[in-house]
Amino acid sequence: MEKLFFWDGVDLRKRVEFAAIGLDLCLNKDEIVVELRRSLYPEMGIDELNKTIILNAKALIEKDADFAKFAGRVLLTFIYEEVLGWDIVQDGIEALKDFHTKALKKYIKRGTEIERLDKRLVDYNLDKLADALDPSADLDFDYLGIQTLYDRYLIVDKTIKEPRRLETPQLFWMRVAMGLFIIEKENREDHVIDLYGLYKSRRFCSSTPTLFNAGTLHSQLSSCYLYKVDDNIESIMVRGIAENAFLSKWAGGLGGSWTSVRGTGSYIKGTNGESQGVIPFLKLHNDQLVAVNQGGKRRGSGCAYLESWHNDIFDFLQLRKNTGDDRRRTHDMNTANWIPDLFMKRMEAREDWTLFRSNDTPDLHDLYGSSFEKRYLEYEALARDGDIFCRKIKAIDMWKEMLRMIFETGHPWITFKDTCNLRNPQDHVGVIHSSNLCTEITLNTSKEETAVCNLGSIVLDSHVSIDGKLDHKKLSETIHVAVRALDNVIDINFYPTKAAQTSNERHRPIGLGVMGLHNALYKKNISFSSHEAIAFNDEFMEAISFYAYEASSNLAEERGIYSSYRGSRWDRGLLPQDSIEQLEKERGVQIDVPRDTRMDWAPLREKIKKQGMRNSNVIAIAPTATISNIMGTSPCIEPSYKNLFVKSNLSGDFIVLNQFLVRDLKNMIYGVKTCLIN
Repeated sequence: MEKLFFWDGVDLRKRVEFAAIGLDLCLNKDEIVVELRRSLYPEMGIDELNKTIILNAKALIEKDADFAKFAGRVLLTFIYEEVLGWDIVQDGIEALKDFHTKALKKYIKRGTEIERLDKRLVDYNLDKLADALDPSADLDFDYLGIQTLYDRYLIVDKTIKEPRRLETPQLFWMRVAMGLFIIEKENREDHVIDLYGLYKSRRFCSSTPTLFNAGTLHSQLSSCYLYKVDDNIESIMVRGIAENAFLSKWAGGLGGSWTSVRGTGSYIKGTNGESQGVIPFLKLHNDQLVAVNQGGKRRGSGCAYLESWHNDIFDFLQLRKNTGDDRRRTHDMNTANWIPDLFMKRMEAREDWTLFRSNDTPDLHDLYGSSFEKRYLEYEALARDGDIFCRKIKAIDMWKEMLRMIFETGHPWITFKDTCNLRNPQDHVGVIHSSNLCTEITLNTSKEETAVCNLGSIVLDSHVSIDGKLDHKKLSETIHVAVRALDNVIDINFYPTKAAQTSNERHRPIGLGVMGLHNALYKKNISFSSHEAIAFNDEFMEAISFYAYEASSNLAEERGIYSSYRGSRWDRGLLPQDSIEQLEKERGVQIDVPRDTRMDWAPLREKIKKQGMRNSNVIAIAPTATISNIMGTSPCIEPSYKNLFVKSNLSGDFIVLNQFLVRDLKNMIYGVKTCLIN
């Protein structure tokens, strides 16, 4: 018979005492117990009882922002009971450390037995790692973060009749850290503990695929894959559909170029017929993303890019519309324009723009800058002579249609081809044909290479001190540990395709990003739209770039430069900020951006000249939509959406209340513990 609720309130009161530690709640403990007991009745089984208590705790978030942490801690007590066999009444809060310490070995053993964990994890000094576990760090989780972890990230033992989680949050962080340093030859445990320390203290978080798969038998840890589809049915079906399914299966986001696929009406020599264009194939890609949904953990995600001279561009612009022929709509796939500077010049000058069939202009997609402009004009001349197909339109009319569709559907996104290529650190070994799923990365792609990027992000507000200053020492320490972990991903990674492995091992790109900007500005008491905020943006991004390049160069000295380093911009003494001048020169227009610096770059330039770089690309500002929830901070560099709103994801609906606003209002109006919202 199932255990029933302690109607004397002992069990529930213990949970309330734990959940209320250090919080400034607007209700006292007796009032909270009454709120949590709503909807309970004597015949409830333990599972239904637990769910109801959590739902009632969740409902309290509307009353006070601190109840977000309170509700999260209530859920934590049930997680501890499920995973550790801990009992809040019999064992008490003080026993959690001991339970975690004893659990690590059992967890690793069980995980390897059911073939969920890599057997090499057993080779660690598990006693040393277990001693580093700190369950008190769980107190910083809010309800959205812990529920997201519970539903989608914690490993589940599904081999038993009643599946259960094998991980608590701290065991989860330790497993991920162990997985990322599994190939280290010296001081492995020290590296693991350093990275675990960043996770638990909310200083850095790896990307979702890394959190899903680190330490498992299928360690596909990379976030983004960039591909290029060529103009033949083999490339379309293999690279564009089949390989993308393999990549998406293991939690990779996809971004690819479809510009080379010939447009509607193009001649097909093999069948002596005409092409239906690129749109039907994009519909296939859309359906593949829906079908391969990463094991139910998150939806398959992809973005298709099309260059703005392609003759199917107007059909492409309408792919996300909710009206029209549904066979020519991609409701589940993102789309993005790949725009050369020449189009913007024509638009601003109110001149004509010419659309081509890509099989008539096969080299145009590989050219950029002045080379693209010269060749484009040559093709326009051929079109005027009637040698190739063309369609002339007003550039401003197409620009208006682009903007109209963005306002109507949010798509296609706007990305600039020439800027990406003219500032490409790997311009000596290829061309960038598109960005990735979320447009934060630009890497070379080709028939032989599917570009890969490995992401992780710094929690910025954790590096702002009490006096509102950026803590450079702490930031530098965080970045050096994070860059080492990101570089390890490349060697540990399980690669679903040969093209992805070739690219990643040749160029070794990583993407160190940031989240928590708005929370950091709250801590500094600065408005998001202020000049002070802009100055702070320059300060922290310069610092992050500086320490990240330094960390990669230090790794190059220890492990060697990446294989395609020679001839790169790094090798030519050009850092990313130097490429603005080349872009300015190509455009022939002054680029008005601040170029003053706070850091002393001269020694770092000398270090890179001497040691080289371990990674071709180092910085990428990823959206961090999910991992920012786990870290309890604001996503990426975005402003907070509202002071009170409901956020929806695969785990359900969550109330989000601006904790900074609530605390400031409490101090301003009441100065005491008082409930603001009734």
